[in-house]
Amino acid sequence: MHRLTRRSVFAILRTGGGARYRNSAAPISCSVPIFDSVGESESRSRWYSVLLPKRSDSDTVKSLNQVQHLKFLGKRYESTSAASDASATPPAERYEYQAEVSRLMDLIVNSLYSNKEVFLRELISNASDALDKLRFLSVTQPDLLKGAADLDIRIQTDKENGIVTITDTGIGMTQQELVDCLGTIAQSGTAKFLKALKDSKDIGGDSNLIGQFGVGFYSAFLVCDRVVVSTKSPKSDKQYVWEGEANASSYTIREETDPEKLLPRGTRLTLHLKRDDKGFAHPERIQKLVKNYSQFVSFPIYTWQEKGFTKEVEVDEDPAETKKDGQDEQSEKKKKTKTVVEKYWDWELTNETQPIWLRNSKEVTTEEYNEFYKKTFNEYLDPLASSHFTTEGEVEFRSILYVPAIAPMGKDDIVNPKTKNIRLYVKRVFISDDFDGELFPRYLSFVKGVVDSNDLPLNVSREILQESRIVRIMRKRLVRKAFDMILGISMSENKDDYDRFWENFGKHLKLGCIEDRENHKRIAPLLRFLSSQSVDELISLDEYVENMKPEQKDIYYMAADSVTSAKNTPFLERLLEKDLEVLFLVDPIDEVAIQNLKAYKEKNFVDISKEDLDLGDKNEEKDKEIKQEFGQTCDWIKKHLGDKVASVQISNRLSSSPCVLVSGKFGWSANMERLMKAQAAGDTSSLDFMRGRRVFEINPEHPIIRNLNAACKSNPNDEDAQKAIDLLYDAALVSSGFTPENPAQLGGKIYEMMDIALSGKWSTPIEVQHPGAVSNNTETVEAEVVEPVEAGSQK
Repeated sequence: MHRLTRRSVFAILRTGGGARYRNSAAPISCSVPIFDSVGESESRSRWYSVLLPKRSDSDTVKSLNQVQHLKFLGKRYESTSAASDASATPPAERYEYQAEVSRLMDLIVNSLYSNKEVFLRELISNASDALDKLRFLSVTQPDLLKGAADLDIRIQTDKENGIVTITDTGIGMTQQELVDCLGTIAQSGTAKFLKALKDSKDIGGDSNLIGQFGVGFYSAFLVCDRVVVSTKSPKSDKQYVWEGEANASSYTIREETDPEKLLPRGTRLTLHLKRDDKGFAHPERIQKLVKNYSQFVSFPIYTWQEKGFTKEVEVDEDPAETKKDGQDEQSEKKKKTKTVVEKYWDWELTNETQPIWLRNSKEVTTEEYNEFYKKTFNEYLDPLASSHFTTEGEVEFRSILYVPAIAPMGKDDIVNPKTKNIRLYVKRVFISDDFDGELFPRYLSFVKGVVDSNDLPLNVSREILQESRIVRIMRKRLVRKAFDMILGISMSENKDDYDRFWENFGKHLKLGCIEDRENHKRIAPLLRFLSSQSVDELISLDEYVENMKPEQKDIYYMAADSVTSAKNTPFLERLLEKDLEVLFLVDPIDEVAIQNLKAYKEKNFVDISKEDLDLGDKNEEKDKEIKQEFGQTCDWIKKHLGDKVASVQISNRLSSSPCVLVSGKFGWSANMERLMKAQAAGDTSSLDFMRGRRVFEINPEHPIIRNLNAACKSNPNDEDAQKAIDLLYDAALVSSGFTPENPAQLGGKIYEMMDIALSGKWSTPIEVQHPGAVSNNTETVEAEVVEPVEAGSQK
């Protein structure tokens, strides 16, 4: 059973037959309309001419008459698979895409480019390509250089009329080339030239041509109402003028007849700026744009600038003042002069800085690297380090990276990843410095440098670096080179250099521990911390591992708000006795960074303020005896404190303090809890969830704990003992780094205990509580004073 396909219908129409389908057993259905009469509309006849092979109108009518008797529209007919397979596909007619030119131009101009000022970059790139083509062709055709030997680009502005003129001495264009290159949208003359060279196997090592897409010229209409292109090619004796307007679907080409406007060779673009964009006609702005976008174009770029020089001119004296001053004849002969500035206009070379990354790194001196860094990034201090390298293989690019001497003032780049510190060039033409982590991660945003590649995945506007595997490979290699550069600073003989680096950019590397797990092995050796054995000098993790005791298995750290707090914390007591070094994490980001590292050289990081601290000196028999003796006291204290603590345990980290409050193994530490409470946009609802359990650890060797142990056994309901437990907990809360929930209540408990402790300690029996007794004592004192007077009278 088969349905009649459209292919079968065409077979019927070609053969004119249909009788055999009437007698077949298999019913079929057809959805292709066939009209009963020949007198259908003309449009329907044309529709048939698309479906059927191309034939004359008479053939079409004849075929329709042949199938008129079939009447199979809307009816069922029979077919076999053999008839379907025997059919052939008719040839398809090909049509060209059509476009509304003015609308397409509007899309190209206003949709591709987000920044108007890139028009100058695109036009200078076109001029550079024209010069490159001429230089390449002149190798085999030296006659092309006749007339104008200098290869340069000159930009002149007319501020009053809003006109910018760009002139190059490149290859120029013939009349046909004007039609092909400027009259055909998205046809790149440069790409066509490169293809011709490639086909002739004559491209050699030339890779300086910039153009790719064939739409750069139309960026001029971003700021222009009208563009006039006057060009002279060495291949033609005539000079032609192309003229086009914005939002127009046509252009004109004419021969240049004005002798004053004739060019020896090359192209002159005259840009008539829009009313709102006449600011681009200022010489200073043009010079700034050239330096930003086309600083490293391989041909000299001159801009028409106003200059001045000082000179001395004579000043006419006032005769009345001369007589009044009574000057003599000699002084009258000396004429007064003044200094004035004489202004004039002249060409000024704008792209003086050379792209040193294109040179061999062995040929570039340190002074040249530093000078390039200062000019490119407007710095006044030499960088701490630089790295010049070339990457070849799947991705080819050249780069120079720098580590600044100081962090930028007035802003924190660790918060804002868009630092404009990496300048991306494609064939020496500036593309962008506005990246959001595509080339460098946020924590390395302080690294400055240039990256130049001949082939990058750019969009047509050459403003956006598209995400691709090539970009990811570039990012990995740039990050690796940056770490090698920083490691070189840390290993240099001058330790002050790395101290300066760490002071300015240490937080960035700590942020890298959090954001970049892949590079933990590169980041960890660069970290620096203070420690219990090095309070004044930073040490590395390598130095800590070298100083570890033979029996020490872990790297201990203590997070606090300051070095003073870390040094005096009760958590350190037993570790200091055992001469174990502890890292002090006093920066807010330190604890999170270390927790993300987890380990270094197979040594785990251990927070000494959390439960289950193992110092490697466990004595099971002694611990068992202590638990038997103080087990009941621990339960008693836990029962009194209730939900304030998860448990009460015997501590192995205390030696002089009676107790300490430790955090749970998987919750926030006291330091982290303090930081999270201080967050302006913090979620207070998560504090209770993340705070975790608190364990109250007691020191069985301390007198206070022994007294409480005795109170537990003799009188567990004693009110003073229970008050002592409350005060002990509050004191441990503060000494362990936590914040008491009710500071006023804690102060009241301390005052009460002080009153009990100090009562009667310095007072004498004379000081009676009743005020009446005090006045009687005063009279007694006065009566007793008389006796010394009588004793004195015997002398």
